[in-house]
Formats: sequence, structure tokens, C-alpha cells
Amino acid sequence: QVQLVESGGGLVQAGGSLRLSCAASGRTFSTYRMGWFRQAPGKEREFVAAIRWSGDTTQYSDSMKGRSTISKDNAKNTVYLQMNSLKPEDTAVYYCALSRHTFLIASYERAYEWWGQGTQVTVSS
Repeated sequence: QVQLVESGGGLVQAGGSLRLSCAASGRTFSTYRMGWFRQAPGKEREFVAAIRWSGDTTQYSDSMKGRSTISKDNAKNTVYLQMNSLKPEDTAVYYCALSRHTFLIASYERAYEWWGQGTQVTVSS
């Protein structure tokens, strides 16, 4: 199995920055994608960003594009999400997930087979 553990969440003021981390352990795969999703209170979970483990192909949601950067450290089996210019509407639990189905669009939530427990991000106004 694969285990994903998010970290780096916290409380920041609007306009601030955070870098989230997601460490993966357990079984590894030759080809897969790591993604970030978020879920705000009373809202559905939504796609934030994703990166292919090999090739560094990335995708971003419209809401976060230009304000976030997804990256990875293959040696550490860790994916990062740098978020800048944070807004109160960015407040949510952020989840990382792993998908082996890289031929599907990155935002397709059901393609992700393993999920972390999430890390809370709170942006105050």
C-alpha cells in the first residue's frame, strides 16, 4: 500500500504564503501522478494542482494558477505545494493524493487511489 502524509498547513493572513508537503511511503510505481485537492467547509472537494512523478508535467486549477507552484523531490518521495498571495477563500483542508492513471485528466478525483489525511490551511482577512 501507499501512505501519504501532508504537513505545512497553518494559519496565515491574507496575502501570506505557505508551503505544503506530502511525503509518500510504501509501494512505489514507475509511473504515477501526485495531486493536491482541497475542501472548504460546506463545499465539495476541488482540484488544486498535480504533477507527474516523471517528466514534471504540471496542471493547476484556475483559482490557484499564478499563485501556486507544485514541485517534487523524487529522492525524498515528497511533493510540495507553494501557495502565495493567499486569500480567505483558500481556507480549506488540503489533501494530497496519488494516481496511477496518468492518462486521465489530472483533476479527475476518482482517478486517485491513495489519499492523505489532509492538512488545514486557514487564511484570515
